[in-house]
Amino acid sequence: MTVTELLLSAVLLAASLSALMTWAIRPLLLRHVLANPNARSSHRVPTPQGGGIAVVAATLIVAGLVIAYFSSGNIAVPAAVFGAALFIALVGLADDIKSIPVLPRLLLQAAAVGAIIVAAPDQARLVPACPLWIERGLLLLAGLWFVNLVNFMDGLDLMTVAEVVPITAAMILLGWLGEFPLSATIVAAALGGAMLGFAPFNRPVAKIFLGDVGSLPIGLLLGWCLLQLAYEGQFAAVLLLPLYYLSDATATLLRRMARREPFWAAHRSHFYQRATDNGYSVRRVVGEVFALNVTLAMLAIASVRPVSVAAAFLLLLAGAAAVTMVLYRFSRRRTP
Repeated sequence: MTVTELLLSAVLLAASLSALMTWAIRPLLLRHVLANPNARSSHRVPTPQGGGIAVVAATLIVAGLVIAYFSSGNIAVPAAVFGAALFIALVGLADDIKSIPVLPRLLLQAAAVGAIIVAAPDQARLVPACPLWIERGLLLLAGLWFVNLVNFMDGLDLMTVAEVVPITAAMILLGWLGEFPLSATIVAAALGGAMLGFAPFNRPVAKIFLGDVGSLPIGLLLGWCLLQLAYEGQFAAVLLLPLYYLSDATATLLRRMARREPFWAAHRSHFYQRATDNGYSVRRVVGEVFALNVTLAMLAIASVRPVSVAAAFLLLLAGAAAVTMVLYRFSRRRTP
């Protein structure tokens, strides 16, 4: 079986397994893990959460099987990645059932992120001139922020699907072109497929939500894949692929801090949430985010080919301009 066939099989198998498991566990979640509407939520009826159990299980099972198929020893994902994903999923499940206080929750998330960073070989460096302990410390903070921003942004039907599918599709293509490690490509293929299998259940009006049990490990696995891309020196692509999520979450955090609001508390002031308050339908918001992410993925793919620093900078500027336009439109009331 060729690499192309194997990656396609990973996507299809993960999608099928995720869809089957989501369908199977929904009745149980409907009885025990309901997300009730409140002033901060975007849904109007009690909806089961915890669909991330199916997504994460499908991702890890399929990725593990495909990597085992390549029993050459040249393709491997550190056991810490799978272990950390399972651990943070359990933390998310506990938080879905009964809210965990902020500080213990952050410490548990930091343990998962830290396990992945510590497992990286010493020769895996982003800035060789920087002391290793400083680089790893900054990666811990960045990883913790990325895991949480993926969680923060999972507040609308299909939103995480619209983010993860274009990113993982770009990673699959980069892996096929030989610009991305095959081990990370396999994980991306499994994750993208699992999200596709979950999508029919999460489309507006959603029948089930991911929950923290899904959004946290998805952020962790996506962050690990981006880190592998960074180790390849593709910094422009690393920034471009998640640029919408990074921009919306970071700008919202800074705005809340500037206003001296309790930035750690739940809210609905993200740009995509403001868009629904400003008259945009959920489908319109998610559609625009998906189109934006496809554009960012295309720019990221273009940036990994041999280009000058100036060309990479121009691609980043193009991506930033596209994100800025969407954020600006979301922040303004829609005119008929």
